[in-house]
Amino acid sequence: MNFLVIVLLFVVFLQTRIMDLRRAIICLSVQSAVIALACFISGIAHGEGIHIYAPGLLTIIVKVLLVPYAMLRLVSKLADERELISEINVNYSTAASAVFLVLSYLIVDKMLPGVEGRDILALSIVMILTGLTLIVMRSRAIMQMVGLITMENGIYLLGMAMTEGLPLVIEMGIFLDVLIAVMVLVILTNRLRLSFMTTDTNVLRKLKG
Repeated sequence: MNFLVIVLLFVVFLQTRIMDLRRAIICLSVQSAVIALACFISGIAHGEGIHIYAPGLLTIIVKVLLVPYAMLRLVSKLADERELISEINVNYSTAASAVFLVLSYLIVDKMLPGVEGRDILALSIVMILTGLTLIVMRSRAIMQMVGLITMENGIYLLGMAMTEGLPLVIEMGIFLDVLIAVMVLVILTNRLRLSFMTTDTNVLRKLKG
């Protein structure tokens, strides 16, 4: 599990450096695949078949296959497949993730001293805060969707670490909500592209009266 934590942490930091939309989506798919693998490992360790294995399979179907496929199809229709930000902005988001990593360990050690799974809890907090940073600091709607799913992955990892799996019905409802939310965002982003010939959300400021 420690190896998976290192891989996820690397992927999270890599997300803050990527400006190419396709690579960002592929990176998100890899992140979700690692989350699914963590589900399977947790299921083997605790001997809880359906409660852990089913969410792992749902993660692969929804977050590794369906959602990235829908986002990649949308990107293929864009003339410019790069994020419209400066290198300074990228450096700020990477530095913010580094600060989040330090703060997350301080929070875990302060609130839950000696807790089992300290690294996973800290990593989940980093993923949540980094996802929020991507939503705030990136202008492309697709990158903001990447940040949203990163946040959701962090919340799911946090719940898995603290509860060792929610009831299956609840987890299926969560995955359905995520799938519907992303599909709606993909549709709205496509409408944004058709209306303004770009997916830069800054153009929405033109709609202000």
